[in-house]
Amino acid sequence: MGLNILFILFFGTRPGKAKEAKLAGVPCPYCERVGTLNAWVQTRFIHLFWIPVYRLSSNAFVRCEHCKKAYEGDECTPRMQEALQKLKKE
Repeated sequence: MGLNILFILFFGTRPGKAKEAKLAGVPCPYCERVGTLNAWVQTRFIHLFWIPVYRLSSNAFVRCEHCKKAYEGDECTPRMQEALQKLKKE
């Protein structure tokens, strides 16, 4: 008489909740409007039973709500990069 055990393991990757912050006092390099930039950070996690276990990567960018131009990586000014780093730490 054998003992059969069924064990199901749910794991995978999925994005976490996106974080957003308005960059007050920072002008858009393209249209030069102040107060129209928003910073966005979304992190991708490995999950086990839908619980985030390990951070894989982060997608971070800044977008102007007026001209719709997006900046990421080296395109960001030092003030934009500072805001993105602050969001990533939260």
